[in-house]
Amino acid sequence: MEHLAPSAIEAAHQRIRSSLVETPLVHSRTLSDICECEIRLKLENLQMTSSFKERVALNRLLALNEEEKARGVIAASAGNHAQGLAYHAKNLGISATIVMPEFSPLVKVRSTEHWGAKVIQKGATFDDAFAYSQELVKEENRIYVHPFDDPLVVQGQGTLAVELLAQCPELEAVWSSWPSAQSSKPW
Repeated sequence: MEHLAPSAIEAAHQRIRSSLVETPLVHSRTLSDICECEIRLKLENLQMTSSFKERVALNRLLALNEEEKARGVIAASAGNHAQGLAYHAKNLGISATIVMPEFSPLVKVRSTEHWGAKVIQKGATFDDAFAYSQELVKEENRIYVHPFDDPLVVQGQGTLAVELLAQCPELEAVWSSWPSAQSSKPW
């Protein structure tokens, strides 16, 4: 599990840090009172697309070689991964196609298009959209950027820990939430 080594995650942080906001860690008085401990919130909503998923997408995109960049990328997503990938692909000059389930919120579809990706809405579920994206990978020879099951994606997620530990060395625990009304899956 070399990709999870602290040195690999630190290297990912060095790759992406100049293109992202180092989001603040703020104290929540209300949650601290309720939980009877010190609670701090990492404000990833201050990233351009309002999600930590930018870290994931950017780290994966920066690892593409020139031939892969020329082929373009594709992903299946209901929203946050789509927007982060679209935003950074556009900035890097990489063509991006996102397959989104038909239930995807219109604001996320429009935002993904705004950031320059071609959006295809296909299927009633995420699994349907994913299956269609895999067909397109074969037809169009694009690089699939998985929302979570990729070592470079995991490293991108881990860059949050680098910042958390720098901002709060006395950190004892981290809790993350991926709210999803339409899916039990965190993507």
